[in-house]
Amino acid sequence: MSPSFLFRRVGSLANVGQMFVISKTPMHFLLMFRSFSSPKQHSFTVAYLINSCGLSPETALYASRNIQFETPERADSILATLRNYGCTNTNISKIVRRFPRLLSADPEKTLLPKLEFFRSVGFSGPELASIVIANPQILKRSLENHVIPCYNFLKSVLMVNGNIVRALNKSYWLGGQSLENTVAPNIAILKEIGVPMSNISFLVTCHPTAVSQNTEKFSKIVKMVTEMGFDPMKVSFLKAVEVLAEMGESMWEHKMEAYRQWGLTGDQIMSMFRLDPLCMKSSAKKIKRVMDFLVNKMDWEPAAIARYPTVILRSLEKKIIPWCLVVKVLQMKGLVKKDMSLGFLGYSEKIFFNRFVVKYEQDVPELLNVYQGKIGILELGLASEKGDNTVVASQLHSSK
Repeated sequence: MSPSFLFRRVGSLANVGQMFVISKTPMHFLLMFRSFSSPKQHSFTVAYLINSCGLSPETALYASRNIQFETPERADSILATLRNYGCTNTNISKIVRRFPRLLSADPEKTLLPKLEFFRSVGFSGPELASIVIANPQILKRSLENHVIPCYNFLKSVLMVNGNIVRALNKSYWLGGQSLENTVAPNIAILKEIGVPMSNISFLVTCHPTAVSQNTEKFSKIVKMVTEMGFDPMKVSFLKAVEVLAEMGESMWEHKMEAYRQWGLTGDQIMSMFRLDPLCMKSSAKKIKRVMDFLVNKMDWEPAAIARYPTVILRSLEKKIIPWCLVVKVLQMKGLVKKDMSLGFLGYSEKIFFNRFVVKYEQDVPELLNVYQGKIGILELGLASEKGDNTVVASQLHSSK
């Protein structure tokens, strides 16, 4: 349970011992509170983090383990600097929560050079704020040795600032590695086999860890994906690279076994992977739950599911169950074909709603409620041809 705090201003910030009263505080917080050599200093820090940085009392207590100060001048200057470069109070709260030690930095020597650089290359206030929130430590890194080289490298690959911002929002790029030594050789491998630069930019922006593998390992993965029959010109090639780069052999075999349990052969599973590599990113538990519903409750054959592997990526509760219930009702009413494929689960919300709910609402007035998960097939007086496979709305909850 979160501690309950009562705050009371009783004078200037100098009276830190009287700034707030703590009541009903759990013992572990009291012990932590007493572990500091200077209770006065700690009290001031906690109060500042709450009152000036917008942290919750509990978060402020934890954050104060990494920083303590007795006067507000430097911290005030840090917050003012961040605000001058477009950070809102909400932004500042997130930044301080992630990196409270920033409040002890020198605003002139440490913060300003990086913030001014980002502004000089065209980042607006919100863009700059998102970069700092992603990894506040960037403001304490060397401008010449890290920040500028990192930006220049990403600029050479991504070209436009919008993509660079998205990349920098992945904290990987703001770490300490040399991009020229880790990422550049892997990008060269992709270029050599004809992967379009736009696709490489996608990988760098969205999946930086995939392209930062050891060059020898990355080369083997690229060769493996090529031998699987993927076309380097298509995005699916890099999706396959991403999946294999981020998954060890034991986990790959674990996912393979999750599909084999439903009678799928190795060739069928590899065909699924070629159709949509991301089907191997779902957890074994998710694979089991989706397959169980579609096979045991909806009567679809595993081989039919394998032809639409993207289905595995959909939300079971929000999409697969309610949409399949709608189709099941329509099948039982004879309004759609019984051998209908699972392709409808790839439709947009609007297309599915118009094609299967609006179109047949006059024939099945209860269809909207089925779509919304309010009633199930049993309530409609309909049952599956397999008596033990009747589906009810309660599955929307029991399957979670």
